[in-house]
Amino acid sequence: MLLHLLHETRYDYPSPVKDAQHLAHLRPRDDGWQSLLRHDLRVAPTVVHRHDAQDGFGNGVSYFSLTAAHRQLRVVADSLVRTQTPATAQTDQPWEGVRERFRYHSGSAYDAAVEFVFASPYVPRHDDFVRYARPHFGANRGLLEASAALMTRIHEDFAYRTDSTEVHTAALEALHLRQGVCQDFAHVMVACLRAMGLSARYVSGYLLTQPPPGQARLIGADASHAWASVYLPGSGWCDFDPTNNRPPGEDYVCLAVGRDYGDVSPMRGVIHGSAQHRLNVAVTVTPLADDADEALVANTQTQSQTQGESAGAEWRPFHIQGEAE
Repeated sequence: MLLHLLHETRYDYPSPVKDAQHLAHLRPRDDGWQSLLRHDLRVAPTVVHRHDAQDGFGNGVSYFSLTAAHRQLRVVADSLVRTQTPATAQTDQPWEGVRERFRYHSGSAYDAAVEFVFASPYVPRHDDFVRYARPHFGANRGLLEASAALMTRIHEDFAYRTDSTEVHTAALEALHLRQGVCQDFAHVMVACLRAMGLSARYVSGYLLTQPPPGQARLIGADASHAWASVYLPGSGWCDFDPTNNRPPGEDYVCLAVGRDYGDVSPMRGVIHGSAQHRLNVAVTVTPLADDADEALVANTQTQSQTQGESAGAEWRPFHIQGEAE
């Protein structure tokens, strides 16, 4: 599936910001079941420095700074991604054996997936996660089968309510509330898997949403999404979306992976000046016909030649309105 992504973030400040340092995770990953065909990050006002790199988890990250006083910051990530349905693991393994793999044994080979076994700021260790997950992890039950059962339980037990939690709500609070948004659903599932001694990571991205029959797609009406991923030796990372009770397919786009939301937040930074801000985020995910691929890539190359790919290039802002994430 060919998907065109627009992710606009706008900060409005009641008083001028004198200087700012920002970090953005807005470049979709180019691996596994998706290919990044192009990506353009546009920032206004003009930045004085920008550096693109990869973080420790292999995510694309952009650092940029502004030194001129400004009362609004607009960041638009414009990407074209080709996705396919992730391959399904051909065999399952008893979860106890996978857990044993991540226990310390003298002289054992290092496995990078072990980094996702431990607690993280949004996903602490707690016996409540063990109690919640254990009924689904019976003796010799397959890891994927148990994970799917856990996903279904979270989906059925938790109410999706946009105003019930905040962006900094930790997994334990969400578990007790039994409500939240996709970020909370993903954090709880990751916490439960880790509580069982398994390697689990947080995935941020996008989900193609379909408008009601007879209605046109609304610009800016989509939203960022999040789900969980568990590591199965020999097969790799296997994804589960407890918000929708399904495995991600070609209608999903992976933006970044990490221990929890704190590792992959789309935008964060440090500012000098205004103590408050108003955040407005709008996301548009548009499916395209395959023959649009070549034309869009060619158009991007032409724009790059005439405008340059520096973060300070002039650009026409998108007029998108949306709710804050």
